[in-house]
Amino acid sequence: MVTRTRTSTETKEHIALKRNRLVLEQARAVGLLGGAKKMRLSGRVPAGLIEAAKKRAHVCSDTDLLELALSRLALEDDFGARLVRRKGDVPADIDLAI
Repeated sequence: MVTRTRTSTETKEHIALKRNRLVLEQARAVGLLGGAKKMRLSGRVPAGLIEAAKKRAHVCSDTDLLELALSRLALEDDFGARLVRRKGDVPADIDLAI
């Protein structure tokens, strides 16, 4: 029996593909994807930006890249902003030791 270990590149790709699948599943679950594609998006951007984004996301088509990028943006949480807004909510003299 031959056991093959994943290379760093294969592991990164596997993680990226799994993350992409989860994002798209979540977008479908909340109704952002799955309906009729009625909207056309057009714009001019540097080719290097598109290629770098495709490479990082491990997608090949412009449409897949747009769906993934827009889904991520639409689903993005506001954790950072909420955390900053809480500044000062916890009393400075509170004992956080367990």
